[in-house]
Amino acid sequence: MKNLTIPKDYHSALNLHDTQIAIKTVKDFFQNQISQRLNLARVSAPLFVDPLSGLNDNLNGVERPVSFDIREQNGRMAEVVQSLAKWKRYALKKYGFTIGEGIYTDMNAIRRDEDTDNIHSVFVDQWDWEKIINREDRTLDTLKKTVRNVYKCLQNTEKYMAIQYDYIDEILPDDIYFVTTEELAEIFPDNTPKEREYYIAKAKGAVCIMQIGDKLENGKPHDGRAPDYDDWALNADIVVYYPVLDIALELSSMGVRVDRDSLLSQLEKAGCPERAKLPYQKAVIDETLPFTIGGGIGQSRICMFFLRKAHIGEVQSSLWPDDIAAECMANGIQLL
Repeated sequence: MKNLTIPKDYHSALNLHDTQIAIKTVKDFFQNQISQRLNLARVSAPLFVDPLSGLNDNLNGVERPVSFDIREQNGRMAEVVQSLAKWKRYALKKYGFTIGEGIYTDMNAIRRDEDTDNIHSVFVDQWDWEKIINREDRTLDTLKKTVRNVYKCLQNTEKYMAIQYDYIDEILPDDIYFVTTEELAEIFPDNTPKEREYYIAKAKGAVCIMQIGDKLENGKPHDGRAPDYDDWALNADIVVYYPVLDIALELSSMGVRVDRDSLLSQLEKAGCPERAKLPYQKAVIDETLPFTIGGGIGQSRICMFFLRKAHIGEVQSSLWPDDIAAECMANGIQLL
């Protein structure tokens, strides 16, 4: 069936009631870990923003945000956020945070153009986080140190869940493997980017794939990235091998945020230099916003991974095609 993988002999180890309890167990433990290790305070965040502010995330530049008009404000338009990548940097300044401090928040989004499958949904829920750094800390070392901290939180969560639930074994390796997209292309020159991620994740167990967005030597980017939040030379995805589905599963994306030079360069490469005139982008260029590092961590993704579920719909409520929902029901996949 299109966009649906049914693992052989799959059955959920938890019923719907116990799954809900386990989801909260995962989320409570992990967000406590990440807030302590990265020194993050929890804040409230918007569900929608003004499209003229430049604060919404363009993702790969082709996804259509969900928009609506506000009657009380004379039909003013608002867009449901696609992520909070830009808003967080603005919030750090507005809320008076200082170097070494950061924030995290629940980010809920609607991806109306998403192609859904076992790990993709129209509904997106993640922890968005952002932390202020010094200008001189915009380095690969800072990125790698942060990746290791996030990975340690993932390891600790898996250990905790393995204690709570007998059916969960620890499968994350002791260390995460670092590789750039260019190095991946050299190792697997005849494979697509997604195939490269699968092979390296299966070989290493957990991998940090760095430098995503710019064109490789073959003239093609490894994957799309909006040009105005991550510095393409200083960003990364944490990808793990997931044996339940035999796939490479991305759990987190992060990066050192753009400064003036990287923003202008990336806008030019992306063919949208006019975005430099938007309020958020202008603030980066004028250096009125702090230098930061930040990212997103998929809430449903990590619940799916730690609870060894076969479909993201087993840990979040969303809408699915009727034929997919029926096939899941027939094969022991309990969609919420």
